[in-house]
Amino acid sequence: MKLSTGNKVVLIGAGDVGVAYAYSLVNQGTVDHLAIIDIDEKKTMGNVMDLNHGVVWASSRTKVTQGTYADCDDAALVVICAGAAQKPGETRLQLVDKNMKIMKSIVDSVMDSGFDGLLLIASNPVDVLTYAAWKYSGLPHNRVFGSGTILDTARFRYMLGEYYDVSPMSVHAYIIGEHGDSELPVLSSANVAGVGLSKRLAADPTLHDELEDIFIRTRDAAYEIIDAKGSTSYGIGMGLARITRAIFQNQEVALPVSAYLQGEYGHEDVFIGTPAIVNRRGIRRVIELELDEYEKKQLDKSVQTLRDVQDPFWK
Repeated sequence: MKLSTGNKVVLIGAGDVGVAYAYSLVNQGTVDHLAIIDIDEKKTMGNVMDLNHGVVWASSRTKVTQGTYADCDDAALVVICAGAAQKPGETRLQLVDKNMKIMKSIVDSVMDSGFDGLLLIASNPVDVLTYAAWKYSGLPHNRVFGSGTILDTARFRYMLGEYYDVSPMSVHAYIIGEHGDSELPVLSSANVAGVGLSKRLAADPTLHDELEDIFIRTRDAAYEIIDAKGSTSYGIGMGLARITRAIFQNQEVALPVSAYLQGEYGHEDVFIGTPAIVNRRGIRRVIELELDEYEKKQLDKSVQTLRDVQDPFWK
């Protein structure tokens, strides 16, 4: 992996998610140079100007430019947010046919530039498209990963924090599996302010229904938001910015991303949401959570859901 001249990111796709991500990067001063590519060049120019006008109030300078695929040559990270958007009532998996073709075109153009950095995918269905990006790019699997369940996990922690009236930063719980309808909460290892949810459940069995309701609202939040405002953007934009910060600061932090399995959880050759250690070189290793029997069955089902969609494209 060649080193870029700095912490340069190329963002491909400046729709609602891409712009929210760009805004988060500029606000946080995470990168040196952000180049934005989108088919709507006029709107992209406007976004670049608007973002640059806010740089003076940010924590550090970010150079924001309207990019081309040539910008990928010396980029440390390419983030792909482009693709057909999820419509009201549409599942993420129903987007696969449209977005698979878009992903191939984008990744081919990225690799033709001489790019040799990290690929982060946010386009939906993210797990299937991350696998496609890996196949199309020819990059090592540890250097290609997706946003996975970083947003689902944030939603779950937020709702648990609201329920227990504590900061979500004091909630430690993961959503794993497909970023979609077959995802699952890992309650067996979750804790709120240091007290395990399994202990709370043992003390109060009626809590199960409350936690199930919180999970269902977590899983279905995107449908509600899309129905209300047309898209989700801020939460995933900040989630992508968090992954980016982990990369450029070489944090070795565990984040719930879409990572390649090589036997973890009894599965292989699939990208799926799971905690993984993220650093400057991508995914250092996947964290295999200890699942109870029910959680293991739910994860197996989630993997199969992805395989049913993914595998026909590669046979």
